[in-house]
Formats: sequence, structure tokens, C-alpha cells
Amino acid sequence: MHAPAPSPAGAGGAIHGQRLLPLVIALFFAWGFCTVLVDVLIPKLKATFSLGYAEAMLTQFCFFLAYFIVSIPAALLVSRIGYMRGIVLGLLVMAGGCLMFSPAASLGWYPAFLAALFVLAAGITVVQVAATPLAAGLGDPARSHSRLPLAQAFNSFGTMLGPLFGSALILAAGVAEPAPGMDEAALAAFRVEQASHVRLPYMIIAGVLVTLAALCWWLRRSPVPAVHAMRQGDYLRLLRIPRLSLGALSIFLYVGAEVAVGSALVNYLIMVGATTSEHAAGNLIAVYWGLAMVGRFIGSWVLRFVPAGLVLAACALGAASLGLLAATVLEGTPAAVAILSIGLFNSVMFPTIFTLSIDGLGEDTAGGSGLLCLAIVGGAIVPLLMGLAADRVGLAPALLVPVACYACIAGYGLMVRAGMLSGRPRLESAPAET
Repeated sequence: MHAPAPSPAGAGGAIHGQRLLPLVIALFFAWGFCTVLVDVLIPKLKATFSLGYAEAMLTQFCFFLAYFIVSIPAALLVSRIGYMRGIVLGLLVMAGGCLMFSPAASLGWYPAFLAALFVLAAGITVVQVAATPLAAGLGDPARSHSRLPLAQAFNSFGTMLGPLFGSALILAAGVAEPAPGMDEAALAAFRVEQASHVRLPYMIIAGVLVTLAALCWWLRRSPVPAVHAMRQGDYLRLLRIPRLSLGALSIFLYVGAEVAVGSALVNYLIMVGATTSEHAAGNLIAVYWGLAMVGRFIGSWVLRFVPAGLVLAACALGAASLGLLAATVLEGTPAAVAILSIGLFNSVMFPTIFTLSIDGLGEDTAGGSGLLCLAIVGGAIVPLLMGLAADRVGLAPALLVPVACYACIAGYGLMVRAGMLSGRPRLESAPAET
């Protein structure tokens, strides 16, 4: 998921800067781990606060709304203070968001959890704005189409382990709804008791994030690619580039579809009879994200030889087909296999859209990357739309919302492959992707 981009560093700086790549990969892991915990949090909060699907999806709405509000200010900030200081700031904001879960649990108040998620996501946005282009810039520019999916594979490793961690600490004790007829005092006590299961995992994560921030601060003077300063007016100019603007729309749709499917997994798997336990269903979320990790390792190799637009279209059509089967035909184990396998096809979509969209922007790459980060707000809008649909027509038919998103993404990939979208002239040689 991501933002401003680098200009090439000098040879010496590039060589020394590559030493930062393991740390940057650790950051990809960390924000993936934090992001996917929302999928485990949803069934717990839904039951604790007696929420409908649309109300439960407000968790994702508040989380991804941060991308819309914070992305461009974060890009402007990082363009002035640099990648490493931006990462430190983002990690500390993330840790602050995690710490906010403790008072939210003590209050037993749903809006407090939404506020904590927003702050956590604001920090993640700053880290992504700095770390994604940094990962692309710490090596051969001609390999950016394959290197970013490789870094994203470790992001998926985090999203695979996150549900296991969250399920063990949040869902293992069970998911309980308040008994009918509880008086106000008993209901408040029940909610505080159930919400207390959320406190420990986020306290642990806060400690890890502060440690990472200290390490990044210590390495802040390491040679990294330069960042070009941006002005807010630059973003409006960049929107006139069809390849970038439609790429931003594709990022919006992709993140929205990915988050919507992940958010529905626990309730969907129980509904189709694949499992009867929220804890077991929460563990199966790891399969969804684990397949995305496997796909990104495979994709980083495939994209060295196959045009990126074609790979994107094929993956989007595969995800749409599986989503259609899960929505309309399948039940039981086949339905579970279909919806979990969407993760495999999700694998390379984000990094491929990202690199296709900013390809050839040169010094405007930072602004283009900021716009793409802004588009991650799709993770707030699409799940909410699916939640509204689920409340009206049922959860399975509501999966047609992400199916439509994947179909549009396939169209973008095919248009890029056919050379129908203009961008800026390429400044560096790179593997053909159109």
C-alpha cells in the first residue's frame, strides 16, 4: 500500500543505502501486521457493541479515512524532513494510536476505538509515504517493478501472522453478545470486560514500534535517495495525466476490495458453514493474507518477464471470478476455498498499479506517489458500501461490490498493456510493461 518517490542517489549513496533495505522491509512487515488486526477486531467489536455490518465497517472507514486526510500533508512533510525522520515520526504516531486502545477498552465506548484506529492509521500513512518510495529507490531503478512486490511480500508476511496473533489474544476467549434485557450498568460492565481483550495486543505492538523508531532515529543519517520538495498545487496538475489518475482510481478500488473481503471473512466463513468458531475463522484469515505473500514472491519473479499490465489484468480477473463464485454459487468448503484464494490474486495488484502509475514521472514521482496514497481511502469507502449492501441483501450477495472493483482494475491493466494511457516520457530504461 504507499507514497513520495525518490530521485536516483549517487553510486556510493545507493550502495550504502541498500544496507537500509532490511530495515525498510521490517517496516513493510510492521504496518501490514497492524493493518490486518482490524479484520480480527471487527467480529469482536460487532458482537460487543451489537453492531450491524455497516456500523462494524466504520472501523475500516475510520482507519482508511486517515489516508485521505493525512497522505498529502505527509508527502509534503516527508519532502521537507526526509525519509528517515518521516519514518520515525510515523512510527511514534502509530505507537500513540496503539496506546489509545487501553483507555478505549477501559471506557467500553465504540467511538474511542474508532479514534484509536484513526490515529494508528495516520501513523501508518506517514510511514508508507516515506518507506514505499524508499524501498523502490534502494537499488537498480530498472528493477522497481519486481523489487516493490518483493518488499510487499514481507508486508503480506505481516498480514499473515497478524490474524494468528490477534485471534489468539482477542478471539480465543470467544465472541459474546450482551444478553437481552441487560440494564444500563450491566451492559456497560459487559462491554468493558469484553473490550479488555483488545488491550494487551496493542500494548505489545506499541513497544515494538517505539523500538523500531529508536533504530530508525539512530540510522537517520544513512545515505538515501534525495526527495524533491512538493507544493500542493502540483497535485492538481498531475491529475491531468490519464495513466496516473486512472491508476489512483485503481488503487482506490483495489484497496477497497481487498479490505472489504478481508473484513467479511470471519462472518462469511461461519455463514457458509466452513467453521463454527470465530477463533478458527480468525485463524483462516492468515490463509487469505498468506496466499497474498506467496503470490508476491512469485509475482516479483514473473514481473521480470511478463508485461506488468498483462499480469495486473490477469490477477484482477482471477479475483473477480472467485468473488463471483463465492457470492452466487458456492457454500461450505468450496466457498471458503474460493474466497480465501482471492488473496493469491490480490498479491501483486497494489505494487503493480503503483509502479505503472508513477512510471516515467521523474521529479514529479513524489507528487504522483502522494496521490496514490490518497487513493488508499478506498479502504474506507468500499467496505462501508459492502456493509450497507450486506445489511440489505445479505453478506454473500454483497461480495459483488468488490467483484465490480476487480473488474474495473482489469480494465486499467488492459488499457496500459494496449498503450491507451499516456504518461510522461520514460527517463530510465526499465523492462517493458505496456
